Amino acid sequence: MLDILLLGATGYTGRLIIRYLAAHPQRGTFTFGITARSENKFKALRDELGEALLHVPTFVVDVTKFDDVERAVQEARVVINTVGPYWRWGTSVVRACVRHGRHYVDLTGEAPWVRDVISEFDYAAAKTGCVIVPCAGLDSVPSDLLVYVASRTLKSFAGASAVIDLSTSAWKLSASGISGGTFSSILSILEDVPRHKAREATQDFALSPVKGVPGPRPRAFYALPIDPPLRGVLYLMSTINKQVVQRSWGLFELATRSPELVFPPGSLDAQDVSGLSYGPSFKYDEFMVLASRLQAILVVVFLATVAFAMATFPPARRIVRQLMPRPGQGPSNRDLDVGSVHITNITTSTPLASGRTVTVRTTFKGKGDPGYLLSSIMISEAALALVQDKDLLPPFGQRGGVLTPMTAFGDVLIQRLNACGRISVESEVVPAEGGRKKDL
Repeated sequence: MLDILLLGATGYTGRLIIRYLAAHPQRGTFTFGITARSENKFKALRDELGEALLHVPTFVVDVTKFDDVERAVQEARVVINTVGPYWRWGTSVVRACVRHGRHYVDLTGEAPWVRDVISEFDYAAAKTGCVIVPCAGLDSVPSDLLVYVASRTLKSFAGASAVIDLSTSAWKLSASGISGGTFSSILSILEDVPRHKAREATQDFALSPVKGVPGPRPRAFYALPIDPPLRGVLYLMSTINKQVVQRSWGLFELATRSPELVFPPGSLDAQDVSGLSYGPSFKYDEFMVLASRLQAILVVVFLATVAFAMATFPPARRIVRQLMPRPGQGPSNRDLDVGSVHITNITTSTPLASGRTVTVRTTFKGKGDPGYLLSSIMISEAALALVQDKDLLPPFGQRGGVLTPMTAFGDVLIQRLNACGRISVESEVVPAEGGRKKDL
């Protein structure tokens, strides 16, 4: 049996994942195979990637045929699924993985689909012990990771009882463009998802097993009062990122309040999860950093105009469809290398027994195009964590279910990303009298 099977190998991000896995420092310790719709697709892929495909088994799989999907997932322990739109093609893959006890990770940013997957498969996945992790790329690993790390830093400084009041992430992105597959997923949300499901998926804690305190409402302009201050606008992917962070909060909170409902009797001590809670008052927000107020105003006007046109005028979608890259196309290799992401998270505690609060600054820095090159690294390392570090995963990762990046992988994934050479995560407590760095 293979360790990893990649669905969608001929897509733009799929090809990046192949390159990353083929050149991985641990390549000799794991096996992986790839799928495509036809042998002709494999021929073109071999011509492009050459030696990266040496000794890599190939499987012809049509994701529209459940028998093909079911047969393929049984070939590996972990499935990486890059075939979108997930609303159309993802459910059958998750169903096959849950049925046969295979682990699964994907790159979706489609909150309505994730909500349906949780409803349909979470219980069964937990029972079969398979780990299902949607949103294991730029959406939504950094957001989930920053809050998780900030909480750990806060507790290490102020004690296990310290909890979060507000956590805000400011995204500074330098990206080269959009791939055809991503644009196809955007169109799917507009054209395929029932409006009531799309609306429900935007509500606070739509993916969480328990409800918490609603976060700050979306607005046109944002500011983070640090030195120097960061200002910006609504981040388009904040909807799914917030939902994933809130699901992590909800899973940790439920495990803290009622561990016997979450884990089988005798499977772990309650103290194994009690230190993971963000606290009952937790709230999360995020935005995209821009250089000036004028730029922010122009971006808001542009995004509002495009969003309105795409949502209300089908002819506008047809025009944009002609302008966007086709599925399988994306940024050039040069553009992939010059992109970057720098996210600053500021997390503030609720008042401690002394009456004071504690502030934590956590950063996520990545070298390379965030949505494609860095996403291919994040999802690859998540899959490798399931292959090589399963016994080291946190309690939810040991149990299974439809999880988030941090509930499934926790410190294991953070360590892997810090070791990859392109991503760094740092966190520090910033008390009133100064700062204290905590290296991860």
